[in-house]
Amino acid sequence: MARQSGYDRHITIFSPEGRLHQVEYAFQAVKKNQNMTSVALRGDDCVVAVTQKKVPDKLMEKDFVTHLYNITPNIGCLMTGISPDARALVFKAREKAAKFKDKNGYEIPVHYLALKLANVGQVYTQHAYMRPYGVNAMLFSIDDEKGPSLFQVDPAGNYFGYKACAAGTKDQEAQNALEKVIKKKITFTESETIQQAIGCLQAVMGMDFKPQDIEVGLVSKSKKGFYRLSEEEIDGALTAIAEKDS
Repeated sequence: MARQSGYDRHITIFSPEGRLHQVEYAFQAVKKNQNMTSVALRGDDCVVAVTQKKVPDKLMEKDFVTHLYNITPNIGCLMTGISPDARALVFKAREKAAKFKDKNGYEIPVHYLALKLANVGQVYTQHAYMRPYGVNAMLFSIDDEKGPSLFQVDPAGNYFGYKACAAGTKDQEAQNALEKVIKKKITFTESETIQQAIGCLQAVMGMDFKPQDIEVGLVSKSKKGFYRLSEEEIDGALTAIAEKDS
């Protein structure tokens, strides 16, 4: 219907049902562009983000394929969707974070950075000269006041704080699985949170991962700053999950 009536020709035109079709298509770009799913889980003293790692070409260096980025030394970001858009949004986020630190003398809080990125996304749903970013951003950090913090920013400019969140092709199934994890009321130590997040993504995808199939990013009170788990550390977590299940 939208196609025939032309309501999706322009980003700034509402359909009679009150929908912005181009913005909805941006959400579909997040789901379908890379055909991958990401999850993030907040523990008692850490935040873990896990995503699939797909190298599109056998000749490509696998180190150049990543969806995990540093915004500041302490704020990590997991981008799901169109990779070039993700890179552009990461550079924007880094610029905003650097300007904030230059002006105020301390690092930008993660909730304020999420707000700033959401504002950028929202502006692009109003103006005809830019299309929305086809990415979903998960921002996480150990906040000085609030402790472990996880925020998600979508292409429409919504941003919310989460205990756990998902994005990508099987986001709904992943959210359902994460709800079950949160309901368990277990103690989410660092190792337990890593295992639960990876286990959740494995269950949703219906496959057993190898260490090179996934990327795991982490912020924790036990270590300073945002860091990525090495393949050896991921292998250790996968072994622990397999032992638990057996």
